[in-house]
Amino acid sequence: MGSFSKELRATLLISLLVGSVAGCSKHVDDATIAQDVQSKLAADPTTSDAAVSVSAKDGKVTLRGTVKDKATQQRMEQIARQEPGAAAVEDQTAVVAAGGPVAQADNMSAAAPPPASAPAEAPPPAAAPAPVEAPKPEPIVVPAGTDLTVVIDTALSSKSSQSGQTFLATVAQPVTVNGTTAIPKGSSVTGTVLTAKAKGKIKGEGELSITLKNITVRGHNYPLQTANLDSTVKGKGKRTAATTGGGAAAGALIGGIAGGGKGAGIGAAVGAVGGLIGGAATGNKQIEIPAETPLTFTLSHPLTLPPRAE
Repeated sequence: MGSFSKELRATLLISLLVGSVAGCSKHVDDATIAQDVQSKLAADPTTSDAAVSVSAKDGKVTLRGTVKDKATQQRMEQIARQEPGAAAVEDQTAVVAAGGPVAQADNMSAAAPPPASAPAEAPPPAAAPAPVEAPKPEPIVVPAGTDLTVVIDTALSSKSSQSGQTFLATVAQPVTVNGTTAIPKGSSVTGTVLTAKAKGKIKGEGELSITLKNITVRGHNYPLQTANLDSTVKGKGKRTAATTGGGAAAGALIGGIAGGGKGAGIGAAVGAVGGLIGGAATGNKQIEIPAETPLTFTLSHPLTLPPRAE
């Protein structure tokens, strides 16, 4: 009888331990949640063309980027909420309106012939002067040549990136015009990979060229035109760097590539930010820009924003 009781207690203890381990194994880490949601968004026909990045922290899923309509935005939220392990969803995406300005009618009704002149009458008393309206606030214009420092959300590479690929970034430093904050820190930015060419092991140049296309400021999306950031790796370790489209060449382009680190070429504008692409060389001398790297672009055309509401 005593031996049976000992065996029963041992069996119950083992069952409790197995249940505890199984319960722990069901916990899904944040990286897995973010990766699964990103994959499901790319596979879903409604959300596959949305330029959105996914992150997760303590089970809270955050969506950032731009979408074409409200339906796409709602579908992304639904996918994120259905993800196992997701405790909450924060949607920071902005809807980019499609289509051009509304056309106005050109046809006007023909004017009716004036009536026959009536006998002259005494002129009416002069009308009181109209009240003077207060001047309307002027739009905010961020001039060409302004530096815009961003932190990219995902890694870019001359080997793995593709021409035409969209990437997301976040404004690292606010931009002010005449003492007014025109572009707040944390604004979302969308960029495009113009050229991505892997360097051969023996010969051939490695090339990477990127630019910014859109920016979301206070929930509204605006087109953006900046100088391109270009980098070329050729020969045995020889590298060149350039900025095109009229941007200022302040700071070295690939300081990190030449020195094997992430920050050597990023220094003038905001402490760790210089002006162009910063990256690190792999063993095959490819151009690599890690995620969270700060980059400084220069506006090639002015950016006009509506006046701030008082």
